[in-house]
Amino acid sequence: MAQNKSFVGTAGWTIPAAHRSSVPATGSQLERYASRLPVVEINSSFYKPHQRETYERWACSVPDRFRFSVKIPKAATHERRLVDCHDLLDAFMGEVGGLGERLAALLVQLPPSLQFDRQIAKRFFALLHDKTDCRLVCEPRHASWFEPGADALLSRLRVGRVAADPASVAAASAPGGWHELAYFRFHGAPHVYFSDYDAGRLLEISAQLADAGASATEVWCIFDNTARGHALGNALSVDAIMRQMTFNSLNARPSATRSYPNAVQSIVR
Repeated sequence: MAQNKSFVGTAGWTIPAAHRSSVPATGSQLERYASRLPVVEINSSFYKPHQRETYERWACSVPDRFRFSVKIPKAATHERRLVDCHDLLDAFMGEVGGLGERLAALLVQLPPSLQFDRQIAKRFFALLHDKTDCRLVCEPRHASWFEPGADALLSRLRVGRVAADPASVAAASAPGGWHELAYFRFHGAPHVYFSDYDAGRLLEISAQLADAGASATEVWCIFDNTARGHALGNALSVDAIMRQMTFNSLNARPSATRSYPNAVQSIVR
């Protein structure tokens, strides 16, 4: 990686007691979080709307280079199942526009029961593109979305397919669709939302991000294993690994022959 283009964060910005010493002691939780990590994913928008003023306040609470991704409301994805969503998307975009230039991506998470339908997918994502210039990523969970035809359509529509852990099917573990933005979501395994990732797994995740960075313009990694407060610690660890990898890459001698796995291992010794 010639430059830092991998950004690590969590779903939400709650600071568990176990990690309070890792962030500044003063300021709002968002301000303290944003002092250590460069991105965050807003999941609460999936369940309920937030006023535009709330998004504006959040945008004013973070450094200029900090960025947000925001999850599309479940009313569009789970209730209307991507059909007839004009009014919902208009309202949502009016709210989330309060983030201004700090809005970096919109996440469309689909219910496991929603099969791929070419025309429905095409209409929904075209509609969403009409309403925003923001980059789009989609986390499907039905196996039909991982077939070559679905992947090709997402690529043409400029929609990145999320790499998820645990993966619903084998192909779900790697990014797909539009490859300009590779977006990873780690929900905790084996117990979704609850499990911690150990040091060895965090090294593997860092290697995945580095590999994705070889072809993607930008890589996002979001830890969603928040139920027992593991997400922030995992994110801080991977962020530190990725920063060290970037530093090593920028300062490596041209004749360096050290293998990639050994370089990663040396970071955490």
